Amino acid sequence: MHILFLTDNFTPEVNAPASRSFEHCREWVKAGHRVTVITGVPNFPRGQVFPGYRNRLWQTEVIDNIRVVRVWTFICANEGFLCRTLDYFSFMVTALLAAFFVRRIDVVVGTSPQFFTVCAAWLVSVLRRAPFVFELRDLWPQSIRVVGAMQDGVLLKALSRIELFLYHRAALIVAVTHSFKRILTARGVDPGKIAVVTNGVDLQRFQPASKDPLLEAELGLTNRFVAGYIGTHGLAHGLDTVLDAARQLRDLGESDVRILMLGDGAEKADLQRRAKAEDLRNILFVDTVPKDQVSRYWSLLDCSLIHLRRDPLFRSVIPSKLFEAMATGIPVVLGVEGEVADIVRRYEVGVTVPPEDAQALVEAVLALRDDPACRATMAENGAQAARRFSRPALALSMLQAIEGVVQHDCLQQTKTS
Repeated sequence: MHILFLTDNFTPEVNAPASRSFEHCREWVKAGHRVTVITGVPNFPRGQVFPGYRNRLWQTEVIDNIRVVRVWTFICANEGFLCRTLDYFSFMVTALLAAFFVRRIDVVVGTSPQFFTVCAAWLVSVLRRAPFVFELRDLWPQSIRVVGAMQDGVLLKALSRIELFLYHRAALIVAVTHSFKRILTARGVDPGKIAVVTNGVDLQRFQPASKDPLLEAELGLTNRFVAGYIGTHGLAHGLDTVLDAARQLRDLGESDVRILMLGDGAEKADLQRRAKAEDLRNILFVDTVPKDQVSRYWSLLDCSLIHLRRDPLFRSVIPSKLFEAMATGIPVVLGVEGEVADIVRRYEVGVTVPPEDAQALVEAVLALRDDPACRATMAENGAQAARRFSRPALALSMLQAIEGVVQHDCLQQTKTS
């Protein structure tokens, strides 16, 4: 089987969509299938092309036996609705064109949250007469309304109609949460064609480890209790609450607690300006690091902070960083409600607090600091539970669903021929 996979982000980028897409495609190749990925030049999140690449119309490479076709896109930093839209739209056009030069495909997979990527995948499936698989990672365009990037109006309603159109046209929808499946079913989408394949973790890369003493000393974190946020600093994450917590910790005189913020995103510069203006010396910002270095930073954490803004939509999401924290044996302080909170409580891998509640966040961090035995239990629980979310197993689950769609398509073609 030849799988054509369209994604706006791919390795060596290190955000969640890039990691999931790469790790799934790698497992599909190991299972004996051909995989061609159409993507852009790596540049996320700063809008700067990675060393060794150029933003050209067409270039190819092979990564772990995956054929990767990189196409030109309008590149800009991950900030500003107009710039991001131009970026996504340009990828839709160039990916569609590039797909005509990929021979003998059996199925087309398009992954969200970049809405235009899925539009391109559907168009390719129609023109190449191959089944279309919609990997649903985010409920777009609802999510851009939640973060204030777009107000309710004619355009948002039009995008919602296109979204529903794509759900109905997909031969298979692979949702990353059970909540997504329930929401789509309530909107009239056939539940029989929705498979749930949650996010997961590569257990070879993320494992419990002692603190890296050199990095710890370099960052001034020796003999500190470190609460860390690792991931995108975006509009949806409500990270002002983390800065509110840092201010409260400072005012309480909790001088041994440090907050490490690793990553980039649209809100990072504003967060840094605010931290400087308020003299929050207990918070440390670190830029995105290469994929093979991320585990060193995870090792520094005594607890992991996961947070999203308070909105009913976010009750349906499961941030992938939860599974990385579990695999590395780091207790979680979770400021998200809904399905992800159920996971944290079910496996007893952390503490849940209300979103956008800085005081509750502070109390949870201090409670974990003062209870090493509790942290040790949560760490052990996390490492064990992470095995249920092994990326290779999840990748094969998605592959089985795709194989079923291709086999059904072949039978239909046989009947009509």
